[in-house]
Amino acid sequence: MNQLRLEKLGLALIATTALTALLGMLSLEPIPQDVRYHLFADTGSVGAIPNFWNVATNIPFTIVGLWGLILMSRPGKLKVLDDAKISYRLFFLGTLLVGFGSSYYHWSPDNHTLVWDRLPMTIAFMALLSIIISEFVSVRSGKLLLPPLLLAGVLSVVYWHFTERSGAGDLRFYALVQFYPMIAIAIMLIFFRSCFSMAEAYWWLLLFYVIAKVFEHFDAEVYHAIGIISGHSLKHLFSAMGIYVLLMFYQARDINHPVGTAKSPVQTIPKG
Repeated sequence: MNQLRLEKLGLALIATTALTALLGMLSLEPIPQDVRYHLFADTGSVGAIPNFWNVATNIPFTIVGLWGLILMSRPGKLKVLDDAKISYRLFFLGTLLVGFGSSYYHWSPDNHTLVWDRLPMTIAFMALLSIIISEFVSVRSGKLLLPPLLLAGVLSVVYWHFTERSGAGDLRFYALVQFYPMIAIAIMLIFFRSCFSMAEAYWWLLLFYVIAKVFEHFDAEVYHAIGIISGHSLKHLFSAMGIYVLLMFYQARDINHPVGTAKSPVQTIPKG
């Protein structure tokens, strides 16, 4: 099967899975936030910091996000698409803000502080989706979709927050925004070709994300088995590690070939 037919099949799969996910979500009853979500296994304090490890393990997000923004400000340090720089910057900014928002949430876990954990995560998720659309499909599509993707992400959190405050919490839209992009990204990685080498960078990111979610699910089991750190704290570390690995790939990769439509020139690397 030639590349054009693969891409058409990929687009059909994205459209089909997106519609299926949307209809499936709408068919469900509203999903309130389970208050047990805030009951983490590790509640130990160090000094004046409550839930110390769940708070402290967010520092890597701040470091890697800030590092990404610094490298973006230095021409040639990262191999990125010139016309999609806003998406890369928003991705690293969202990552940096996750460090602050998640720390704030874990300092005093409840539905109100959880808003500030989820908002920057949606910025990072949606910016990443825009980046992959730009690199694998077309820059024009990535740029056009960035504003509505960001709006959808932010509104999903706002909607959940206000429904919780009214006593009828509904997580359905936030769940769709958090999890469907992973499906769309996997489809693009399989059926489209990147304009960069080392496209496996995004598979590594997805792998670290999956590992992080597994640790999150087995928060208490990991804590009881290890006795030092919990699954949720390891979730933070593996998530940040995935972004760090992606940042390393951004520095090492090269232009491959312009695939798709309206591909943008890559930031050039200064000589010497």
